[in-house]
Amino acid sequence: MNTPPKSSRWVGGNRFELLENGEEFFPRVFEAIAQAEREVLLETFILFDDKVGRQLHAALLAAAKRGVSIDVTIDGYGSPDLPPRFTGALIEAGVRLHVFEPCRRLFGLRTKWFRRMHRKLVVVDGVRAFVGGINYSADHLADFGPKAKQDYAVQIEGPLVAHIHRFATQALGERRPPRAHWWQRRGLREGASPVPPAVGDAQAMLVTRDNHEHRDDIERHYRAAIRSARREVIIANAYFFPGYRLLRELRRAAQRGVDVKLVLQGQPDMPIVKWAAELLHGPLLRAGVQIHEYCRRPLHGKVAVVDDEWATVGSSNLDPLSLALNLEANVVILDAGFNRQLRERLHTLIEKDCKQLDASSAPPRTAWRLVLDFAAYHFTRKFPAWAGWLPAHTPRLASPDEVEGREQPAVGHRAHP
Repeated sequence: MNTPPKSSRWVGGNRFELLENGEEFFPRVFEAIAQAEREVLLETFILFDDKVGRQLHAALLAAAKRGVSIDVTIDGYGSPDLPPRFTGALIEAGVRLHVFEPCRRLFGLRTKWFRRMHRKLVVVDGVRAFVGGINYSADHLADFGPKAKQDYAVQIEGPLVAHIHRFATQALGERRPPRAHWWQRRGLREGASPVPPAVGDAQAMLVTRDNHEHRDDIERHYRAAIRSARREVIIANAYFFPGYRLLRELRRAAQRGVDVKLVLQGQPDMPIVKWAAELLHGPLLRAGVQIHEYCRRPLHGKVAVVDDEWATVGSSNLDPLSLALNLEANVVILDAGFNRQLRERLHTLIEKDCKQLDASSAPPRTAWRLVLDFAAYHFTRKFPAWAGWLPAHTPRLASPDEVEGREQPAVGHRAHP
């Protein structure tokens, strides 16, 4: 593999378990919270008051009543309508609930729709972590019906958990109060998370995207892996509209004989997603890239495998929002066993539930079409950056009451000093 970005470093001794869809992910997270003894840190883009959200709610309340220290961060855009009885019960139990809002609302309306806390992280007791793309909503379960999402996450054990814990703690900033007990306080407030012992052979790193020092780290890892590929690249990504450099690496890999497969949405939850991806079909197909549209239900995954070891799972799409504005988190994994498992799952997806496109499905290369595609591509790529000029890139965590512009009750002040 090529040298990764300097902002990242490999951590050895880890064990990863792939979790596919809510059926595998939710029971494992709820079980970990039920077993928590000291601390739960949780970040999610979407938390709904549905059967999944209420299960998480019950698990957090039970842990808080046992004296577990709990911080939950949700996004104000992704989780806009949680009722006061839902949030109030958590705050009353001592859960510190934070809402990511980059700017105050104007007349009750959010003024910046394109800047989101899109990460999905859980850290329990500093020894177990979860990273992926699955939100806490019932549409990640198969019984939701045809609109149920296809998605992935990983459970992580080993030294990398300390890095994820440190990152999640630092993301809370000054919103997090001092801990009540010496065994909770020791080392964590200074960012020196205790390192769990080695439990496996996997090397890995947490790779994040923010609007300061790590603006393109996730994209650079993708490009480095594709550039190093010698045999196979499989990328399954829900919202695929990357920049020119990543597209160039995909075309070059296919042209030098690498088996490059893209798994994209065939039944998108937003029509503009399919339209945007189709702008790219012609150049990719002509270069030899295979495009497979997943047609069983909406694809929500953000995963990839390259050759025999490299894999990534996380929250980052390969579109302008994730690559230019959102706060994202992926894990990059070097482990032959995990790579093999994820590759087999993706191959099964391709063989059973995908439709492969061919060059004849791409629009004809007329002069007018080339001009239209060029203008549409560059406008769509640049629009999020224009939308992100204001306000400043500094994230803001607020309480639910602050977001709504109401005076915060006394219990909220205790929860958010």
